[in-house]
Amino acid sequence: MQTQALTGGFADAPIEAATAFRAIMQVMARPGEIAPLAGAMPPAPLSVAAGTLILTLCDPDTPIFLAPGHDTPQIRDWITFHTGAPFTGAATARFALGTWEALTPCDFAIGTPEYPDRSATLIVEVTHLAQSGATLRGPGIRDVTQLSLPEIKRFQDNAALFPLGHDHFFTTGTQIAALPRSTKVS
Repeated sequence: MQTQALTGGFADAPIEAATAFRAIMQVMARPGEIAPLAGAMPPAPLSVAAGTLILTLCDPDTPIFLAPGHDTPQIRDWITFHTGAPFTGAATARFALGTWEALTPCDFAIGTPEYPDRSATLIVEVTHLAQSGATLRGPGIRDVTQLSLPEIKRFQDNAALFPLGHDHFFTTGTQIAALPRSTKVS
């Protein structure tokens, strides 16, 4: 393990984890909202927001899939040291991390009718986030809102599977947004 993997975690774990958890739940409850998320200093190309999300939500019981481009020894060592999360293939992942292009060819779990929560949550690293582009409707949205999404069709197909499907986090730099499976996209 590289010594750089030992750094970059939360400086004050209880406070920073609680603050990050609140921000993460806020964006999931309000699809399309973009919020700041910081605290971690992960190795590149992992963004600060994605690293903070992983530190907050992953643990030894949450298998994670790293897509090409993010599956590096430095990122693996950093995640292992700070969370203990095991690495797995796409089909058994509870979290998946990568760019949209690297994640979309993979076949992630969508849950089952008995256990819809046994689906994968995708952490999608994007180059920018803006409240423009695709129109979002559904729980947590007063009328409509917008979010820059990498495409529309896959998110429409995902919403049609509800209560099954994937939840998505979009991260860039120190920003995060979310798109739960219950959100309608047009």
